[in-house]
Amino acid sequence: MLPLLPPSTSDRLARGPQSPAFGISRESTSVPRRTPPWRAAALLLVGALLWLLAPASTTHADEGLKTRNVLWITLDGLRWQELFGGADESLLNRESGGVRDIAALRREFWRDTPEARRTTLLPFVWSELVPHGQLFGDATRNSVSRVTNGLNFSYPGYSELLCGFADPRIDSNDKKNNPNVTVLEWLHAKPAFQQRVVAFTSWDVFPFIINSQRSGIPVNAGWQPAPPEGANEADRLRWELGDALPRLWDGVRYDALTCAELHRHLDTHRPRVIYLSLGETDDFAHDGRYDLYLHAARKNDRLIARLWNRLQSLPEYAGCTSLVLTTDHGRGDDRVAWKSHGKDLPLSQFHFIGVVGPDTPALGIREEVNVTQSQIATTVARLLGEDYRTAVPQAAEPLPGVLP
Repeated sequence: MLPLLPPSTSDRLARGPQSPAFGISRESTSVPRRTPPWRAAALLLVGALLWLLAPASTTHADEGLKTRNVLWITLDGLRWQELFGGADESLLNRESGGVRDIAALRREFWRDTPEARRTTLLPFVWSELVPHGQLFGDATRNSVSRVTNGLNFSYPGYSELLCGFADPRIDSNDKKNNPNVTVLEWLHAKPAFQQRVVAFTSWDVFPFIINSQRSGIPVNAGWQPAPPEGANEADRLRWELGDALPRLWDGVRYDALTCAELHRHLDTHRPRVIYLSLGETDDFAHDGRYDLYLHAARKNDRLIARLWNRLQSLPEYAGCTSLVLTTDHGRGDDRVAWKSHGKDLPLSQFHFIGVVGPDTPALGIREEVNVTQSQIATTVARLLGEDYRTAVPQAAEPLPGVLP
């Protein structure tokens, strides 16, 4: 089992990313010389002309960015411990992990080294994302990624993730419309992104988190109602299949169904911003089934690989799409606390962030850097050549080193 946090980082975890303070030393100050009136007037005129001629907003041409689209994925409640170390041996049992067939699970997921275990669990992440992109959150390398809302559960986490800042008003998972404008809504209001932002989510609270009523963003979430009269046969058969499956959780549909809905959308649409939230990892963990938690993680890795490969096969996405992979919160770390998360489990604030795409340097596992969940919204906008933080000053700065 991976150690929780190296001693050298324990005194820095609560601080998050630190910005150096710049000041002017007493020795560097001096009394400025007076500028002649005619020169001051000329400088003002030149400045005004430059301001008038300056472009109104940042564009891809200005920055030379290749990213035109973003695929933004969250794996609800997946621990950083499994992401970086694979299966946790202390949970490969019936007592703590609720494992039904211990021998079979060990054959499937246990390997001698953390590197082999994590590749076995999440082959796409470790064969595609990490070699060609960046991954934050390996506390054993002094790389800490954490939430800042202090509550460490879903709605506050997703709101922080999508808005770029924590809001103390968001303190439950109740189905209440988010008063804040997410970066998805902010992008959707721009001409280049109108009707080009979509969300497909397994949890049925997302229409409220994204505030689809106000934002106008289509959010396909949770178990879907029966299609209307006159729907085509394929849509009706797909709904009947989903409706025939046993529902383990009332508010969360199976992740494979969520991805199937997204693939169906891609048959006829080409959105520029795709938000995909998968939920089985969190729910199987709450159920105390470590075997199903591991299976869900690996199945999600396969679903992501299939989606990514499809996008790369389409001319609208090939070579110009960035992938952002993260979660809404972490989990506890012992034999009991791994099942849950929340403010009473402070270790559940720690999670992970991964980015891969044509504009992100291939730095692999990031070391000696602290980041927060609130930095992702600004990063997503910057990948698309948009300056979200100027418009929303309370949003956190972009992730360091993700953009050149």
